[in-house]
Amino acid sequence: MPTMASVLEDPTLERHFKEHKGAVTCTDFSPNRKQLASGSVDKSLMIWNLAPKARAFRFVGHQDIITGAQFSPSGNLVATSSKDRTVRLWTPTIKGESTVFKAHTAAVRSVSFSHDGQRLVTASDDKSVKVWSVHRQCFVYSLNQHTNWVRCARFSPDGRLVASCGDDRTVRLWDTSTKHCINCFTDYGGSATCVDFNSSGTCIASSGADSSLKIWDLRTNKLIQHYQVHSAGINSFSFHPSNNYLISGSSDSTVKILDLLEGRLIYTLHGHKGAVNTVAFSRAGDLFASGGADGQVLLWRTNFDTKSYQDVLQQHSRRSTPDPPPHVTDIHPRGPHLHRPQPTDIQISPTVADTQSTDPHVIELGQAVHCSTLLNSRTHMTPTQAVDNSRRSNGSPLCHMGTSREEGWLGDQRASRTGTAAGSQTGAGLTRRGRREEEEEERGQTHPLEVGPPSPPSSLDSTLRHIVQQLDILTQTVSVLEERLTLTEDKLKECLLHQSHILKDMRSSGGRRRTESEETDGSPVRFT
Repeated sequence: MPTMASVLEDPTLERHFKEHKGAVTCTDFSPNRKQLASGSVDKSLMIWNLAPKARAFRFVGHQDIITGAQFSPSGNLVATSSKDRTVRLWTPTIKGESTVFKAHTAAVRSVSFSHDGQRLVTASDDKSVKVWSVHRQCFVYSLNQHTNWVRCARFSPDGRLVASCGDDRTVRLWDTSTKHCINCFTDYGGSATCVDFNSSGTCIASSGADSSLKIWDLRTNKLIQHYQVHSAGINSFSFHPSNNYLISGSSDSTVKILDLLEGRLIYTLHGHKGAVNTVAFSRAGDLFASGGADGQVLLWRTNFDTKSYQDVLQQHSRRSTPDPPPHVTDIHPRGPHLHRPQPTDIQISPTVADTQSTDPHVIELGQAVHCSTLLNSRTHMTPTQAVDNSRRSNGSPLCHMGTSREEGWLGDQRASRTGTAAGSQTGAGLTRRGRREEEEEERGQTHPLEVGPPSPPSSLDSTLRHIVQQLDILTQTVSVLEERLTLTEDKLKECLLHQSHILKDMRSSGGRRRTESEETDGSPVRFT
């Protein structure tokens, strides 16, 4: 039997979360590593507090499957994409507010922040990649050379590149300053499902429905590693912050851990029943999460990054035979080198039901108070339409709080709301002293989501909401004017450029006519 010291070097399952009512499609850790966000087929965004006994929060607002979720670099926003063609920017507070905009004319497959938090990039089934301004809340530009659905798009760490991939079997690299596609990799036998940069920005990896995972060096634009370790399509992967490891999730129900320096598979994790749809490392790399078709989010402690791969092999000598020394081409490949699964990878099959997890109390949060539609080159909504969409039929603005009777909730969740409603009513009946003690108990565990019973809206709240609605209208009107001004300036530049070309042509043709006349009669020609 292996020693306890060697067991501690294996990745270990710490917790599992199972409050989603459908397959989990996306996961991301907050920058402070205190929270984990997950999106699901059940159309909800869950934010899990990683501290023991802390509450979880369900955000409802999307009208279709959530396909992507990511915290902003500062952690004060969570962006989600959905098949309902919209993107939402959530403020992860107890109010559950969000800004929603129609980003594409078809399902949005992914959403991601730039590393400075100033831009969003989205990928869609309308075959386009779009970039948005987070601060100004407006459309910036499109990237349009994909010929089929675009599955994923990501910024490089320095923001100068965007990588995208899709069902046209290509991985494209874009220059954000020129908006040109500067490289296109077309080595896939099927749809390219996911793409991302490593933390240094020197490499990109992409996965495919053909179960392959490939890594390109952007300094040489060459394929340097090619892994074929899964038996079904790869749905997601994540680089470790050190760039030494990579995890991947597949429809073969497994999570694989690759050592990129040694160029080999080192762990296979069996924890999900059904496809693994998403995997993600925390910002520090000490944790990683996986989500699957079984509706569960599994939280793992990394452990394997504390020692070198050779040390781990020696500690597991009774369970596996160490591989021969790696080839030089494995570490610094001179050309494409295929890495196939080897029988010596360590198989880990935890019993999920035996973990020390306790199901957290879930606070249900409804739709947004603020709804605005950002402008893009194809879709325009007038301020009046935006206000109409953000009001109820009686003319009052939407204000969804933590209540069990919200109109925006999903129909399939109504049957499970009775217990939550009773809990909400009980919470509303607590004394001030009890609430204070409860808040103190939760303090530091649910930040920035501070839990408390919803207070009835006052006249001041209504006035403030009205002011915010008017500001939204002004913001959208200014965005329209800015876009029209930009189009007018571009048109004016085109006209001036065209006029200068005409004048040059006239001067050159006039000079030729004068020369011909001088050669004919020897006298100069006067032009009036």
